[in-house]
Amino acid sequence: MSTERLCSVMERELALEFARVTEAAAISSARWWGRGDKNNADGAAVEAMRAMFDTVNIDGTVVIGEGEMDEAPMLYIGEKVGTGQHVQVDVAVDPLEGTNLVAKGLMGAIAVLAVAPKNCLLHAPDMYMEKIAAGPAAVGKISLDATVTENVKAVAKSLDKEVEDVTVVVLDRERHATIIEELRRIGARIKLITDGDVSPVVATSIPGSGVDMVIGIGGAPEGVLAAAAQRCTGGELQGRLWPTKKQDIERAHKLGVIDTKKILTLDDLVKGDDVVFAATGITDGDFLKGVRYYGNYVTTHTVVMRGASGTIRFLEARHRIDKKTQYTRRAL
Repeated sequence: MSTERLCSVMERELALEFARVTEAAAISSARWWGRGDKNNADGAAVEAMRAMFDTVNIDGTVVIGEGEMDEAPMLYIGEKVGTGQHVQVDVAVDPLEGTNLVAKGLMGAIAVLAVAPKNCLLHAPDMYMEKIAAGPAAVGKISLDATVTENVKAVAKSLDKEVEDVTVVVLDRERHATIIEELRRIGARIKLITDGDVSPVVATSIPGSGVDMVIGIGGAPEGVLAAAAQRCTGGELQGRLWPTKKQDIERAHKLGVIDTKKILTLDDLVKGDDVVFAATGITDGDFLKGVRYYGNYVTTHTVVMRGASGTIRFLEARHRIDKKTQYTRRAL
């Protein structure tokens, strides 16, 4: 069997296993909801995700993770995950996307991962990235080189909406003041978020989510995770690195990104359709419900996407706490 065919079989058979990985991270992290302790919330998610990955039959290498080996105890860039069996894959993870959201009890926190064949995920440096994203109807109609007004009008036309009915998600940061001002001038609806821009990007491709477009500057690693989802849904995402210091440029060059001014398309961020994306809600969001506790059991809400088939599955699961493994019970 060819490597390409083997990868397709792998992702079909293991899609549910990847859902179990994000579920474990979400369950462990959600116990820290509203406690004002983002470090313990993140640590619980990392520990649970790492432990669950050890049960999955992949030979994975983390290419988007918690940092370098000397910066993070688990799930660092370059770490091997899985049993070491089956095909070699790139793994991008964010055990808790939205640490502040969990700490403050706010909406939109998720546990998320993406898996693709080796060398198919961009090894994005840990720096800022300028991004624009929209759903499948807007593919080929938006661009980072266009103005905010031009992009919003293009999305409105693709969705057969008035500009005033287009909802744009923007991170609430001072660097986005001009974007927010222009959006308000043209009358678009703005949803300001405090953290976590992966979930809103995915939401642009989920009917009924209420999100039409995402624009602004966020993390480059999160851009790769979001691109994996858009590759599965048929949506659009463009990115461009946004270095703020010389070390950012050096870091990008070290990881093989030579032209930091280039617009990165989905083909640059995720090569091919052989990709799986999974995310579990930790707190309620635009398209995923958060973890719920009911005495001796908890419920989770997860989305699993496969690029090869274009399948999007929403999984609602009920977990008995007394049946969970030791690491989960400890977190709970």
